[in-house]
Amino acid sequence: MAGFREIIGQEKIVEHFRNAIRYDKISHAYILNGEQGMGKKMIAEAFAMTVQCENGADEPCMSCHSCKQAMSGNNPDIRWVKHEKPATISVEDIRMQVNNDIVIKPYEYKRKIYIIDEAEKMTAASQNALLKTIEEPPGYAVILLLTSNKEMLLQTILSRCVVMDLAPVRADKIEEYLKQRERIVDYRAREAAAFAGGNIGKAKEMCASDDFFAFKEEVLRMAKNTCYMNVADMTAYVKEMAKQYKENIGNYLNLLELWYRDVLIYKVSQNYKELLFQKEEKVIQEQAEKLQYQGIEKILESIDKVRFQIKSNVNFELALEMMFINIRDSFAYGGR
Repeated sequence: MAGFREIIGQEKIVEHFRNAIRYDKISHAYILNGEQGMGKKMIAEAFAMTVQCENGADEPCMSCHSCKQAMSGNNPDIRWVKHEKPATISVEDIRMQVNNDIVIKPYEYKRKIYIIDEAEKMTAASQNALLKTIEEPPGYAVILLLTSNKEMLLQTILSRCVVMDLAPVRADKIEEYLKQRERIVDYRAREAAAFAGGNIGKAKEMCASDDFFAFKEEVLRMAKNTCYMNVADMTAYVKEMAKQYKENIGNYLNLLELWYRDVLIYKVSQNYKELLFQKEEKVIQEQAEKLQYQGIEKILESIDKVRFQIKSNVNFELALEMMFINIRDSFAYGGR
């Protein structure tokens, strides 16, 4: 468990909670909205621990009885709502763990905090049961809903809670975190931070997975060699892609896009230190010399077009084959 100081990014949310605690303006209900890995649980834990801390500051002391209980998962007035069914939070879960329990005053501390993770899994009946409690909560109660999709929550619940959307964390902050706290080597930290889309949890998973870096090497192999391939080679490769990478095509296209952004950056600045894939400087330099600006722009447009086509259920193999042909042709004609 960590305090607010350990949270990377999310400065606005952290400051909001600190001010609420500092000036005793804590709301009865909050919604933390953000994709998995963004830090919702960490923020909720820091908030709950700080509220219950016997030191009374805007940062948990980590040494009082309450903080020690929280860190061991045994604080009686910090309640995590559990659900047996993995895909559903039932109305019984809400009634038994929130509605029936919330009427009992705090066991040891001045507030009683309920944290419902994966709140988007609440059924309509569950949400309506919770709504009655949110509308008329006891003064000591605080409810936190953590969700990766706030649109799944009833408007009546959204309107009665303080809604806070987690923002993507800057890549440089993620990279610094990975290098300093997770002891990740520079190039892996840089690549994971760039590819994680502002999601620090996703970046940590990537660094811990050799599969991601093997996947990255396969994408880069194709980026380096597309300009030399004929149509038959591309057709065969795309058929293999359909078997191996169809479910992961979004990440494949993102990596391919990052490669050609590096080519563009090098063409503009000729400074390898600005590159994401610094270890591939020689190939990137060669491609930057072969391609005109219009060619790089055409390639990036082709990648973006495929994203749209796949979402629109256009033939997967045909869309990718045309993209690779456009990339090869951009080299063949110098981007004209």
